Amino acid sequence: MSETSEQLPTEMSIDDAVAFASRMHRLGELDAAERLYRRVLEVVPTHPDALNFLGILCHQRGYSEEALRLMHASLASQANAVGVWNNIGNILLDLGRIDEAAQAYAHCVNLDASDAQVWNNLGVLRRAQGRLADAEAAYLRALDVDPKHIDAHNNLGNLLAGIGRIEEAVQCYCRTIALMPGNPAARKMLGYAYCMLGRLDEAAEYYRKWLEEEPDNPTARHHLAACTGAHIPTRAEDAYVESVFDGFADSFDAKLAALTYRAPELVADAVRSLHPVAGKQLDILDAGCGTGLCGPLLAAHARTLTGIDLSGPMLTKAQGRNVYDQLIKAELSSFLHEAPPSVYDLLVSADTLCYFGDLETVFAGAFRTLRPGGSLIFTVELAEHIPEGAGYLLSPHGRYAHTLYYVTSALKAAGMEPVSAERQILRTEGGKPVNGLLQLARKPPGG
Repeated sequence: MSETSEQLPTEMSIDDAVAFASRMHRLGELDAAERLYRRVLEVVPTHPDALNFLGILCHQRGYSEEALRLMHASLASQANAVGVWNNIGNILLDLGRIDEAAQAYAHCVNLDASDAQVWNNLGVLRRAQGRLADAEAAYLRALDVDPKHIDAHNNLGNLLAGIGRIEEAVQCYCRTIALMPGNPAARKMLGYAYCMLGRLDEAAEYYRKWLEEEPDNPTARHHLAACTGAHIPTRAEDAYVESVFDGFADSFDAKLAALTYRAPELVADAVRSLHPVAGKQLDILDAGCGTGLCGPLLAAHARTLTGIDLSGPMLTKAQGRNVYDQLIKAELSSFLHEAPPSVYDLLVSADTLCYFGDLETVFAGAFRTLRPGGSLIFTVELAEHIPEGAGYLLSPHGRYAHTLYYVTSALKAAGMEPVSAERQILRTEGGKPVNGLLQLARKPPGG
């Protein structure tokens, strides 16, 4: 029997119990850790560490408002605890409450300007605010305090790549990899940076060497295909998608804010145009729901709202929004072909189909699960320059882009009726707009 699966000790000091619970927490034994935190708080309701750690755990499980309540209770007896204020800032940033997060981080800096992690987090927040010069300054301050701060190097690289300073971004990624050779985020971004510079041969060689070291690494395999155009899969493999999203579920919303991400709002606007009166009359599937950004925008129309996603940590965050009736971990095309037929009135997919090249299987599944007259609303990235005869390509950043002709043809092949297609800017990346398509289709009433 593992140490963490044994019965909890029945006789220990309060501080020992908190330390033991914290160890289980770090090992991922969340249920056992939560039970012990709560037992401590039954005895000492104001214990600051138990309140703070239980708050972290609640946030991990998607209950962010409860997490904030617990952390503020922790501050009642340790008002100047920098770590707690930093945790509060992280949660507020994740919730999109940018101004409040800024206040929390500013308070951290006033309490202790020598904490590199606080400066790094402040950089993330300033980027989310669009204050890019201030974000750069905050990351540099973090690195002044701790030149080996891996996240600050990586985040600075992402910022510089986002504003087109690719050569400088490459240097940041190289420093990150030197400090932590196995860092998958930096390794992926370094290869992407080579692609952005037009140095595709170097990018390909970089990914080949990565695959020599890790032959089964889905990220290296996927991006080698993306930068060479050889052996392109018809969709991103499950292991790649999970690796992309599992690792940054907690910061996903903030990172998308920094990219001025618009897909959920575009999808929601299309739903409102289709159903001007919100009456909670529709059975809706949010396909690729992620952290649930679409959920609150769809709730007014939903009799039932189901979300599916491949990433378990993303689904945990979506659960905390308290708008989904059901959340399911599943691969989209398999789910659509295994679910009961004709059960949804509306299927939406914001920025999920960019991980599919071949769309016909997904569209056939949508036709199968929609009721007659039901609607499909989704976004895809738009392929501007593509070899003749091809319907999609895999871009160096790892997402697929599709032609309008291919999307329309694939919908028709699945029995769906294309209704409208609008060119939209989905996000900014590398300092440039990412052009996309907002598509509405329906299953024929007699289908």
